[in-house]
Amino acid sequence: MTPASGGAARRASGAAPAERPRPASSQRHATEFVPPPTIAGPPVAPKPKPRPEPRPEPDPGVAEPTGALGESSVTLSVDPPGGALTISRPSRESPLRTGSSTAPTTGGRRASTRGRLGAGLVEVPVVPVKDPASAVLSDPAVGESKRFCNSCGAEVGRSRNGAPGATEGDCETCGTYFNFRPRLVQGDLVAGQYEVLGCLAYGGLGWVYLAKDHNVSDRWVVLKGMIDTGDATSMASAVAERRFLAEVEHPNVVRIYNFVQHPDPKTGNLVGYIVMEYVGGQSLRQLALSHHRETGRAEPLPIGQVIAYGLEILPAIGYLHSIDMLYCDLKPDNVIQSGEQLKLIDLGAVRQTDDYESPLFFTLGYSAPELATEGASVASDIYTVGRTLAVLSIEFSGYTTRHKYTLPGPDEEPLFALFGSYYRVLKRATHADPVLRFASAEEMADQLTGVLREVMALGTGRPRPGTSTVFAVETRTFGSGLVVGERGSLPSPDPLEVASILPLPLVDTQDHAASALASITATEPAELVAALASAPQDSIEVRLRMVRARLELGDLRAAQGELEAARRLVTDPADWRPDWYQGLIRLATRRPDEAGRAFERVYDAVPGEIPPKLALAVSAEYAGNYFAAARYYELVWRTDRAWVSAAFGLARVYLAQGARASAIEVLEAVPDTSSHHVAAQVAAIKTKLRPADNAAVVEHDLHDAARRLERLSLDAERRALLTAEVLEAAHAWLRAGRPGAAPAGTAARTLLGCQLSERELRFGLERCYRALARLAGTTEQRHDLVDRANAIRPRTLT
Repeated sequence: MTPASGGAARRASGAAPAERPRPASSQRHATEFVPPPTIAGPPVAPKPKPRPEPRPEPDPGVAEPTGALGESSVTLSVDPPGGALTISRPSRESPLRTGSSTAPTTGGRRASTRGRLGAGLVEVPVVPVKDPASAVLSDPAVGESKRFCNSCGAEVGRSRNGAPGATEGDCETCGTYFNFRPRLVQGDLVAGQYEVLGCLAYGGLGWVYLAKDHNVSDRWVVLKGMIDTGDATSMASAVAERRFLAEVEHPNVVRIYNFVQHPDPKTGNLVGYIVMEYVGGQSLRQLALSHHRETGRAEPLPIGQVIAYGLEILPAIGYLHSIDMLYCDLKPDNVIQSGEQLKLIDLGAVRQTDDYESPLFFTLGYSAPELATEGASVASDIYTVGRTLAVLSIEFSGYTTRHKYTLPGPDEEPLFALFGSYYRVLKRATHADPVLRFASAEEMADQLTGVLREVMALGTGRPRPGTSTVFAVETRTFGSGLVVGERGSLPSPDPLEVASILPLPLVDTQDHAASALASITATEPAELVAALASAPQDSIEVRLRMVRARLELGDLRAAQGELEAARRLVTDPADWRPDWYQGLIRLATRRPDEAGRAFERVYDAVPGEIPPKLALAVSAEYAGNYFAAARYYELVWRTDRAWVSAAFGLARVYLAQGARASAIEVLEAVPDTSSHHVAAQVAAIKTKLRPADNAAVVEHDLHDAARRLERLSLDAERRALLTAEVLEAAHAWLRAGRPGAAPAGTAARTLLGCQLSERELRFGLERCYRALARLAGTTEQRHDLVDRANAIRPRTLT
């Protein structure tokens, strides 16, 4: 197929014309393309000379129906210290808009219950399936603003001196014939099988028609015109070349039934048509515009709903990749929601992965920067997914100009500042270097699912746990056994211990030593080092496992050496695992700033994962950046309550900032299903008894601590120790003059069986000390406890 420039409908679909030599007038295309290089022999990554890029042309798609999607007031706030993250707009809706699950649905829309759209995490409003007959346009016409020459891109068919523009004629610039009237009319029978009912829409290659298939139970079908070359032989060839699309069978991709030809009523030339299933519903562009109208301002779709769309689109794109096809032209116009299902509806730009000769179609603002030089690829498709999600989720002004190949940063876009993980998914999907994008649609979907869990947890206040596909589960917890100090603070855990506890990346099953690693049963670090020494040393996985074993032994120099050996074996520039291990080493060597930079790179690569956020939190804590530490700890804890290390970490940084009540709240939230529930409750009790910043204990704290202690299942020694601490705090409270005491006249109160009087508390403490003396492990401890019991015992006559 010979390359040619775009045409009138190109503008209507959002594509822009290319500034390149004008081809023969008989070669007319109706959407934008870049002709790829011709490769002789086996296909390789093509790198021809750069071609002129399309002129920036505003896409009349989702992002700019009212300029830059409006100028609504947006406020981002974070309640210190490390408090809840909120984003507010002048709206009656919830300030944290994550999806329709945060607000009731009304009218004909109801919540999704099928559990697929949105991965069962977010409810997406259902789009009613439109009756096909009602979708037919009563007066099909192409607006003058959308009329451009198919050959040179010049404006045609425009009004002059009050006279309406012609819908057909010759371009005054190049002489190419144009016709914006429908070629088919109601009652036409195409290929003796498809009865035309009328026009549905005007697309990139002309009018799209609704028809009935009389050969298959009068089912509804859609006829979409193919490129009209004006040559019967060329048209037949074009039809044959596109027949591979009939092989596409996926629930999220429109079904192609047939390819037929029908003579043009004016010229008699055979025009090719793709026959595909009718999908009633609304495109994502239409849904976004409808949302704008409903809210009364240019406001993006809720982020949870947008991510749900992404999680439906990615399997369809991934399916095409699995059968060696590329979609090439993803944008909101080309995705329809019908009922509770999404479908890619326009396969006009789909090409086979080894096709380096056919014209390459794209839309400015969504297309990858390397298309003109490298051609289409899996990476360029991933790029279009990222751009589509960005356009739907933010007020993306300038996405075809200033931000043609970039994203606004968190400093420009409040949504990105609030949901950093979502921003990082988009940033990696649209990376300027194709090799640093997600390697597959499945990989992007995995990370996007993790981000959706985080977004919905923040928006609803309910944890949304999930299973990682790249990290092992957390088998140990750090910081849970620490004792609250005299100042009411939790000391930070040892960095070397933390580095040896943070989860490991899962073993790459494609590594040639994966089976050897799976057979190793050693658990002690020294035994593991010995076992790994006999494994293949040219394996990245073996080297990385050795790094962790050396870390657990405390041999940091050897760990660094193993990591350098692993880096020399890395062949994938996007491999983030060496950065993870580098962060662990820097953490263990007490260089938290360097550790944080390494973990940031991991977070950029796998933004949907919890371990990088936990590692960043503890790095920030060691660096004294308690605000950042609280933010990351909170992201982890609010998403998945199984990560108890985050709860203890959040409590530590809250206490370091003087937020005692917040720390206690976090500790008390550790679920009773956790093996660290008792440790968290004990820490909460101790925190209540030792307030920070010289704040006095109040009576309410004493009673609350006592009630919690009574509910805990503890052994005799731990119960006696904690009881003694509560009674000691009560005794000190009495001697301090009863600060924060209950109002006078309140009935006498007891605390762990003791009345709140100095005499009764002294007797209670004596009993505790003597009970502990009986449980003491050494003679010295026993004597010390007996002395303390004698000293606290009040004077009596006996």
